[in-house]
Amino acid sequence: MTLLETQKLTRAYGGVVAVSEVDFEVEQGLITGLIGPNGAGKTTLFNNITGLDVPTSGTVQFKGKNITGKNAHTICRMGIARTFQNIRLFKELTVLENVMLGRHFKVGRSASTGRLATALKSFFSMEEEESIMREHALKWLSFFHLEHLVDELAKNLPYGHQRELEIARALATEPSLLFLDEPAAGMNPQETDALMKTIRKIRSLGITVVLIEHDMKLVMNICDTITVLNYGQNIAQGTPSQIKRNPLVVEAYLGKEDA
Repeated sequence: MTLLETQKLTRAYGGVVAVSEVDFEVEQGLITGLIGPNGAGKTTLFNNITGLDVPTSGTVQFKGKNITGKNAHTICRMGIARTFQNIRLFKELTVLENVMLGRHFKVGRSASTGRLATALKSFFSMEEEESIMREHALKWLSFFHLEHLVDELAKNLPYGHQRELEIARALATEPSLLFLDEPAAGMNPQETDALMKTIRKIRSLGITVVLIEHDMKLVMNICDTITVLNYGQNIAQGTPSQIKRNPLVVEAYLGKEDA
């Protein structure tokens, strides 16, 4: 079943077209890779899907609903979470506080009650909500084996643990779809192998994963399907074995040999 799709999604900045009429599909329950040379438009596509940017034209559909142009926190509440190419933790907060922030907007909200009622309920149940957020955050820290670092400042964590913490914070929002922007960037081979196992564990929880990645070993070993962008256009989509044999993909990465 198609969980998310873009139709002719385009993002232009003046005369520069970063993404051009991209049709992109994400099937529920799969791990989807999004690859391409530097500057191909991968992160721009992520940003236009997740609400950090607004498409010039085209549409984004999530679970059959048009989410084109909605802001990031609305899209997150609908069930799409993401991480970033450059880690964006709250460096001066603790490990636990970072993950609790991911959970924060889920607690004490009700579509059936007005703002005043919600505010009063929040005031009188603050301690209970704090306990719920803490318990939920500890669950995800335990998932990444970071529970022993709850009181450590995020800035003091080793790089690999910072990556894991950012993913834990995203998962605390209870997404059905998780976007990971270059999660293996800066990791050594051992950390990358551990990351692959973690992504598979996340998928086993029923969370669909889409990742941008330049580590082709990771992509080919973990992804069920891969989409390739080049100069802002979708040039190929298929299984890892199909992508490896696609001449357009080989040309995009290696260049075309002169006659």
